[in-house]
Amino acid sequence: MHREIIREHIYVDGRVQGVGFRFRTMQFAIQLKLTGWARNLDDGRVEMELQGEREKINHLFEILKRERFIEIDDYEADLMPVKHESGFQIR
Repeated sequence: MHREIIREHIYVDGRVQGVGFRFRTMQFAIQLKLTGWARNLDDGRVEMELQGEREKINHLFEILKRERFIEIDDYEADLMPVKHESGFQIR
């Protein structure tokens, strides 16, 4: 069964800086075979792009919401064109 690959541009709000959010995101993204990147913004949010199956992207956020110290208050995601890439980067 073929699953559709999507790419989302995401802004995450909450306690997401200084708590290992980007590192944990990278670890789980690699385990789930998602690609993309994450970086801190000056306003305290994290900006990222995630690419893979929608179910796996949703699962990544379920995992992150259960992590100690990380508190996701809100996030907004917009679909964007899929890119050819491999791996996940912290920027």
